[in-house]
Amino acid sequence: MHAYRSHTCAGLNKTHVGETVRLSGWVHRVRDHGGVLFIDLRDHYGITQVLCDGDSAAFKALEAVRSEWVIRIDGRVKARDASLVNTKIPTGEIEVYVTEVEVLGASEELPLPVFGDAEYPEETRLTYRFLDLRRDTMHQNMMLRSNVVRWLRNAMWDQGFTEFQTPIITASSPEGARDFLVPSRLHPGKFYALPQAPQQFKQLIQVAGFDRYFQIAPCFRDEDPRADRSPTDFYQLDVEMSFVTQDDVFAAVQPVLQGLFEHFGKGRKVHADWPRIAYRDSLKWYGSDKPDLRNPIRMQDVSQHFAGSGFAIFAKLLEQEGNEVRAIPAPKGPSGEPVGRKFCDRMNAFAQQQGLPGMGYIFWREAEDGSGMEAAGPLAKNIGPERTEAIRVQLGLEKGDAAFFLGGKPETFEPIAGRARNVIGEELGLTDKDSFRFAWIVDFPMYEKTDEGKIDFSHNPFSMPQGGLEALNGDPLKVYAYQYDLACNGYEVISGGIRNHKPEIMYKAFELAGYPNSEVDKRFGGMVKAFKYGAPPHGGCAAGIDRLVMLLADTQNIREVIMFPMNQRAEDLLMGAPSEPMNEQLRELRLRVLPKEA
Repeated sequence: MHAYRSHTCAGLNKTHVGETVRLSGWVHRVRDHGGVLFIDLRDHYGITQVLCDGDSAAFKALEAVRSEWVIRIDGRVKARDASLVNTKIPTGEIEVYVTEVEVLGASEELPLPVFGDAEYPEETRLTYRFLDLRRDTMHQNMMLRSNVVRWLRNAMWDQGFTEFQTPIITASSPEGARDFLVPSRLHPGKFYALPQAPQQFKQLIQVAGFDRYFQIAPCFRDEDPRADRSPTDFYQLDVEMSFVTQDDVFAAVQPVLQGLFEHFGKGRKVHADWPRIAYRDSLKWYGSDKPDLRNPIRMQDVSQHFAGSGFAIFAKLLEQEGNEVRAIPAPKGPSGEPVGRKFCDRMNAFAQQQGLPGMGYIFWREAEDGSGMEAAGPLAKNIGPERTEAIRVQLGLEKGDAAFFLGGKPETFEPIAGRARNVIGEELGLTDKDSFRFAWIVDFPMYEKTDEGKIDFSHNPFSMPQGGLEALNGDPLKVYAYQYDLACNGYEVISGGIRNHKPEIMYKAFELAGYPNSEVDKRFGGMVKAFKYGAPPHGGCAAGIDRLVMLLADTQNIREVIMFPMNQRAEDLLMGAPSEPMNEQLRELRLRVLPKEA
C-alpha cells in the first residue's frame, strides 16, 4: 500500500465497503460521542468520516489529535445506516473504522478556525493566509479561479488565438498609474519597471506579423487599493488582433465571456444582448461609466421643467451655463408597495451622507379627497401641478411611484446620482440579482482638462482618435477615441481600443497632451520605430481575471479570489513585504534610502 493513501478523502463510496484503505489529510472536526470518536478527515478533494472506539488499538492515539492536525489512518470501509447517510458529500454513504493512526504533522492552537464560516478580521486572515485558504469557501474560490483561467485559455485557442509571453522587466511607460521601479545593478542610476500591462509589447507582436495574440498576463501597478482592485499586481486576459475594427474585437470577445459566465454562473441568466452605450450617455443615464444594467432605472434631464419655476434653488442654478437638473425615477417594485414619504426621506438622508445638501423628490399618490392621483412633496408644491404632471409623463411614472432630483454641474453630482440610483434599485427590488448584464461603453473622450487647466489623455494614450489626424487639428476636448470598456453588473471587466498605428498621428496626439516628439521617442522609441516599418491596423482589449472571478464567486472583495493578496495598505502580512533592504544590497545597487520627513 502507498505510504500515505490508497484513496483520497473524496474517493470512497459504498462499492468499497469491506475494503482496507489508507487515507491522509487534516482533522477537520472531532466529535466525541461517549467513547466513540468521529473525525471528519479532509484533503484537497473532499471529506471522509472516520470513527474509532475503545476496541481499536488506534483509539488512544486518535483521542489525542486536535483540529488541523495532519494524520494518516488505516481502516475498514463500513456502510452507514440509512438514517445516517449524508447526501451533501460524495462519501456520505460510508465511513471508515480506524485500526491504525500516524500523526504526520501536529498543529498548535489555531489563530482562526478552519471549520465553519465565522468572520475574522482581515489582518488575521491575511497573516495566516495558509489557514484561511483551508476554509471551504476560500478553497472553492481558488479552484474556481484556476478553472476560469484554464477555460479562458482553451476558449482563446479555440477562437484561433495564439498565446505568447511578454517581458516582466521592461522600461517605464505611462499607462495611467504609477510604475514599480526596479534598480539596475549593472547600470547604476538607471531603473527598469514592472509592466503596468503588456500594451507596447502586444502591439509590437502585431507589427511583427503574429495575428490574434493572447496571454494570461501579470500586470503591476502602484495603486491605491479598493475592494475591487489589487494595490500591487493582478492578472488579465490580454488580447490583440490585426486588421480589425472595433466591431471585430467585440465579435471575438463576446462568445468567450458569454460562454465563461454561462459555464461558471451557477444557473444565473447571462443576457446575450450587449448594448453599446456612448460614454457621455452612460454618465447621463446611469451616473457611471460602468453601469449596472440589472437595475432598469435610467436617469433623465428634466431641466426644462424647473427653468423659471417656483423652486428657486433649481431655477437659479439653471440660469448658469452648464448646469442641469436630473431626475432619478423610482417606480414601485415587484411588491407593488407605493414609494411613499418615508422612503423619500431616507433617500434625502442618503444624499446628505454623500455630502450634498439633500435630494429633492416628488411622489404620486391617491388624492386625499379621492379625486384621483396627486403629486406630493415640497418640490410639487413649489412648481405646481402642470410641471409635476409634465415630469411624470416624461419619466413614465404612475400612481405609487416617485422621482428624485439633483441639480448643478453634472460632473459634481453624477457620481452621487449613480450611487443613489443603485440604492433605489436595490431597496425597491428592481435590480435583478440573479443575472449578468453586459454593456459596451464606447466613444470615450480622447482628452480631458486637468484641475490645473492642462490637456491630458483621459484614458489610453495609444488609442486611435476617431477622425484620425484631421480630428486632432480641432478642439482636443471634442475628440473621441476608438476606446471602449465592457461593464458587467456595475464593474468594469474589460478595457480596450483600436490602436494608433501611424507615427504622424501618434506624435500629434502626444503633442496635444504636452509631450514633444523627443519625449515620445524617448518613452516609446521601440514602438514608434516599429510603426515606421509597416504597421497593420490593430486593436484589442484586456479582461481582469480577478474581477471576472469575483463576479462569478458572488463576492464584492477582490481579495477573496486572490490566493495571497496584499492588505489595504499594500502590505503582505504573511511574508512581511515590503521590507527594509540590507545595507549590502543598497551598496551593490548604489542606492541610499532617505529618512522619513518629520
